Amino acid sequence: MLVERTSVGLDVHARSVVAAAIDGVTGELVQARLTPSHDHIRSWITELNGPVAVTYEAGPTGFGLARFLTKSGIRCVVAAPSKLHRPAGDRVKTDAKDAVHLA
Repeated sequence: MLVERTSVGLDVHARSVVAAAIDGVTGELVQARLTPSHDHIRSWITELNGPVAVTYEAGPTGFGLARFLTKSGIRCVVAAPSKLHRPAGDRVKTDAKDAVHLA
């Protein structure tokens, strides 16, 4: 059984990463704009209440981040964009909304 306190969604791009974290106990939402540096992303994640699970969409940035986070002991799942369900009528797409949706 997987039990993580905090769920993190990352909208990963080549030049920036938009992150959203939802604390499963308090319901608190934390959002941040990060650099694409794997060390910077990991340091932000380790500041959150753990244990933490991370999800981001597969894309042109590859799976390097997932491998790095997994190697660092952080559970990371790469989601296929075609498998993510979007609410009907939600036509406005922003990086922040994508990150919260993934979290």
